[in-house]
Amino acid sequence: MTDATHHPPTPTTAPERVTTHPRSHPGAAPERAASHATVPGAEVPGRSPQGVERDEPGESTLPAVRRPRAGAAPAPAPPRPRPPQRHAPKLGRFLARAAAVTAALTAASALLGLVRDQTIAHLFGASVDSDAFLIAWTVPEMAATLLIEDAMALILVPAFSHALAHRAAQRTRDPDLPDDAVRALVLATLPRLFAVLSCVAGLLILGAPWVVRVLAPGFSDPALAVECTRLTAVTVLTFGITGYFSAALRAHGRFWQPAGVYAAYNVGIIVTTLTLHHLWGVRAAAAGVAVGSALMILMQLPTFLHLTRTTPHPATTPALPTTPALPPAPALSAPPLLATAVLAPVVLFAVGRQAQVLVERFLASPLPGGAISHLNYAQKVAQMPMVLSLMICTVTYPVVARAMAEGNEEGARLRVERDLALAGLVVLLGTAMVIGYAPQIIEVLFERGAFDARDTATTATVMRVYAAGLLGHCLVGALSRPFFSAGRPTWYPAAAMAAGLVVTTAAGAAAAGPFGVHGIAAANAIGISTTALLLLGGLGSRVVPIRVRAVIASLARLAAAAAAAGAAGWLAAPLIAAPAASVAAGCVLVPTAFVLCGLAVRAPEVVHLLALIRQRFRHGR
Repeated sequence: MTDATHHPPTPTTAPERVTTHPRSHPGAAPERAASHATVPGAEVPGRSPQGVERDEPGESTLPAVRRPRAGAAPAPAPPRPRPPQRHAPKLGRFLARAAAVTAALTAASALLGLVRDQTIAHLFGASVDSDAFLIAWTVPEMAATLLIEDAMALILVPAFSHALAHRAAQRTRDPDLPDDAVRALVLATLPRLFAVLSCVAGLLILGAPWVVRVLAPGFSDPALAVECTRLTAVTVLTFGITGYFSAALRAHGRFWQPAGVYAAYNVGIIVTTLTLHHLWGVRAAAAGVAVGSALMILMQLPTFLHLTRTTPHPATTPALPTTPALPPAPALSAPPLLATAVLAPVVLFAVGRQAQVLVERFLASPLPGGAISHLNYAQKVAQMPMVLSLMICTVTYPVVARAMAEGNEEGARLRVERDLALAGLVVLLGTAMVIGYAPQIIEVLFERGAFDARDTATTATVMRVYAAGLLGHCLVGALSRPFFSAGRPTWYPAAAMAAGLVVTTAAGAAAAGPFGVHGIAAANAIGISTTALLLLGGLGSRVVPIRVRAVIASLARLAAAAAAAGAAGWLAAPLIAAPAASVAAGCVLVPTAFVLCGLAVRAPEVVHLLALIRQRFRHGR
């Protein structure tokens, strides 16, 4: 992914010359001659106005300026150092490649996820069996959010980055020093994490009946859901180790293995389900979750062992981009990154985010059979644009953290604003496609086997309702990262998520009766949008001074373009009878309408995108 924004060239400053006052003459006293000269370094910290050096520790000073002798020409002044230029950290070639690899693997994982959902829909449809599996799947979904995507990454990426900085500082002072801060961090945290997660997984296996009663009290066949839950409970351990490895590899600049773990996970589910469904029924899908989670660990294990057992040479270790005009952060003692005060707000935020799904399934459990499945299929397809848009923020997360650690608030602000604009553009373009072609998309993806036309119609309408909250989901994922990059505990994201969860619960409880699954989906969109607005306002006043009104205005223009493009797709979709051909035509119509409407409302992100495309074509020729 190439940064589409333009950075103006850094202005250069010519060396300042000494100018003599017009009334000075060769016979003037030395002090007087010096007093009429523009003394270099007069505005430089650490110097007195007369150019005499101050004896202040920690200040970098220039060589002392000698006073000219009587009758001598003034000595040329040394060039005055330029002040650091505060600008947004660019992605650079390394992170651009990382973004491209992450995008490709994320797309592959999403496609395999669709194949996984198609397999389950084909074999089990939207039925009591598929609902039982989805209740059990709540455990790995929660574990993935806590242990891979949010909490583990937000905590351990800064911890490993700090350990790598200490390793570099130690090797600079003494290349033969046997101590390794990274290895020490692994030895201090990984065994404890393994023990804790093993205990939690064991408790879930033993308490599976109670878990099912809590998650779906109105479910008609709890015994099947209990058996599936016991099979999926192992993911608490396997996902925790996967998330630990992913955080360590990302901190080391290795992105493709963490980005590819979900591809391995989905392959495990698909193969196990197809192999064993004749013998185990829907339990085969639950067993596939356990097999796929083990493949996630195996995919990263060799690289993790290599990076933690050996100390790489600085020349062979990719360095994340930083602001070149700023000095590197000094090596300080390790902060309590894994202390309870830091862990608790991150964990509660991640739990609150995943609890949106728990509320949906709790409210849908008394509804007719297949309601949970309709919500699940609609949500999985609708959120694909959100997953792709958050890829931008995942790759730039270390860049924002580095800028904030260096005190470059302006650079962090620009980077966050540009990330929000790019992520918003991607997710809103996908929203327009979902709104316009939901029935055709669901028919192409799922309508076969046990998944019939009635299931297609219900899932498509639910997916269109979900689309109203896609921007909110994207903003929550994007805005949480700067909050947790500040290097200090913050409870605001957890509080904002709790407020949104209260809104979701109250609205869903009120709407589930009269509107069924559509009311539950609408409640999800309202609740997550509430959280997004709270995070957007809180980030500007508490962490990064982003221009909240400017961001909202930019996203509003993109939302207007998405609404127009989605309406155009909705009207044009029925004109082509074949669903696959209709979706293919929509892939051309919706982006074209989105760009034209974006230009009409003067959305700057669309203008920048077109400028980048023209530049690429010009260079290609």
